[in-house]
Amino acid sequence: MKKVDQKSMLTIAAAMIAAAAIVVTPVMAKESKKPSSAKSAAAAAASMGTVPAVQPVPKLGKHDEKPGPAWKTVGGTLKEIKGNSYTVEDYEGNQVKLYVGQGTKHIKQKKVGDTVRAEITRGGFANSIQ
Repeated sequence: MKKVDQKSMLTIAAAMIAAAAIVVTPVMAKESKKPSSAKSAAAAAASMGTVPAVQPVPKLGKHDEKPGPAWKTVGGTLKEIKGNSYTVEDYEGNQVKLYVGQGTKHIKQKKVGDTVRAEITRGGFANSIQ
């Protein structure tokens, strides 16, 4: 057997340790980024406070009959008025049906052809129309 001097052995050992550190470090970094347990998810949810309840979407053919939480804003041209139902064609050409009632805030009375902007609920009730 050939004798290997001590200096060469130390160099080889140091190279092996460095190679192992290069391989292990990224793996350990990935592991530290993963959520550790459901406890941390529960703690994060608790720190956010209460989450407002989302109203269910009205059934097909039904609509909201009173003001509620705003869902989105619709803007476009008023195409048709039938009783308390307004049909608005938005700027992309889609037609949206809005329902107005005593709870709707009107800036001024609207007529067909007017440009309108309405804040509506999930069920299509116009909280405000201007």
